[in-house]
Order: sequence, then C-alpha cells, then structure tokens
Amino acid sequence: MTHEHHGHDRGLAFDLATLGRRRALLLFGGAGLAALAGCTSGSTGAPVSATTAETAAGCAEIPDETAGPFPGDGSNGPNVLTESGIVRSDIRSSFGAASGAAQGVPLTITLAVRDAASGCGPLPGAAVYLWHCDRDGEYSMYSRSVGDENYLRGVQETDEQGRVSFVSVFPGAYAGRWPHVHFEVYASLAEATAAGEPVKTSQLALPEDVCAAVYATDGYGQSVRNLAGISLEADNVFGDGWEAQLATVTGDAESGYTAELEVPV
Repeated sequence: MTHEHHGHDRGLAFDLATLGRRRALLLFGGAGLAALAGCTSGSTGAPVSATTAETAAGCAEIPDETAGPFPGDGSNGPNVLTESGIVRSDIRSSFGAASGAAQGVPLTITLAVRDAASGCGPLPGAAVYLWHCDRDGEYSMYSRSVGDENYLRGVQETDEQGRVSFVSVFPGAYAGRWPHVHFEVYASLAEATAAGEPVKTSQLALPEDVCAAVYATDGYGQSVRNLAGISLEADNVFGDGWEAQLATVTGDAESGYTAELEVPV
C-alpha cells in the first residue's frame, strides 16, 4: 500500500476518514483505551493542551495526538508491529525481507515514560512504538518511493527508569507539518507486538534552531523550504500548545544529536 507524502497528517478530519475501527475507538474514548498501572487517561480525539489532562496526583499527561494516516500499526493498512524484528533500538535499517537504510544526520531519541497517576514516577515494563519520516519526508511502508521498506519504525520496552532509546536519523520537514516524531505507548511489550490498543498516542516536536542547522546539511535541501512555510503556531497538531511535546536536543550536525522528552501517561 503506497501513498504520496503530501497527504501526511492532514489533521483529525482526514484521519477519521482513513483510519480503521480500532483507531476510531481510540480517538473517541472507546473501550479499547485501557488504563496503565492505574493511570487515568486524558481526553481523546482532537489535540488537547497538557493542562486539560491533569490527573488526581497533579501530574499532567502528555497530550493525545493523531497517529496520522501512516502509522503502520494495522489501524490503517500495513502492520509492522507483529513482524519479527520490530523490537529493536537501531531503527535506521529495514528488517525482514526489506534491506534499505535511511540516510541523514544521526539522531538518538530517548523517551522517559512516566506514570501520571503516581506523580510522574518511572513506568518500567511499558512499551513504546516510535516512527517518523526519512530525510525526504517519506514514510516507509506507505510512500511510493519507500513503500517496500520498513525503516524508521521500532519498538522498545521501558527499563527500570521508564526510559527507551532509539538510534535513528533526523527527520525531514515535509509541506504543511512541523518536524516531528510519532509514538504510541502500550501497557506491555506483549501488547505492543500483538498490535493491541495503545494507552497513549502522541508526537514529539523538534526545536527550530536544531532543525535549521540540520537542514543546512547535504541531503535536506527540500526541508529548508518546507520549514520556512510552517511554524509551531500554524501546525495542525502543535498549534494549540507544544511545551509538553518539545524535545530537549543536544549535539551538533556533524556528530549527531540526542533528543529527550518526558512522557507522562
């Protein structure tokens, strides 16, 4: 199944027209949205600000966001989660029958999953499925040029500190969206690799100054123009508030970057 990249993340209305029954249940708070370790989930559907997801313990959940039309989790076409090899930390290469590798500035993405119901303590034993576009703004498994690849997708189980790390490349900027990374949090590794119901679906935003530095390097030429045509305020996901989703990024374009984000669920 292939799609052109210009259809990426058109927003909630587009997703409701394209996503399957499982995602629709998630968006509208159906029974499939389970609690994780006693955690109370926030409202689902259209993006919400962190302040609307306050728990009784006073720890704000990260906002729920659309998974976009190209999740690869079985809710809209192909399902990579049940494939052998999806549990991995280095997501730069395809696996299984595919053999391609994504090129670009190195980026390590570290998420710290927290239990919002217990005051944002670490949440070990959960699982994170993470995916994003390549430096050309294309999504593996969907975009025509990389429809046969499955790179830049992976699952990891959280450690005792609730952390997961993925070795990847810096995503490009495509028209109409701020540079971002998608992720879903599952109650367990078994739930994730069975393509069960995620307890949280959200997105990570990348800082403007870092994006500008990366896009000045070879291979990211079209991202310069696309970044200039969008802002966090105008983005259809982050426009209502991005503070809780803006990653802290360190490093440089020559040696690579590390992006870190706290993820209360």
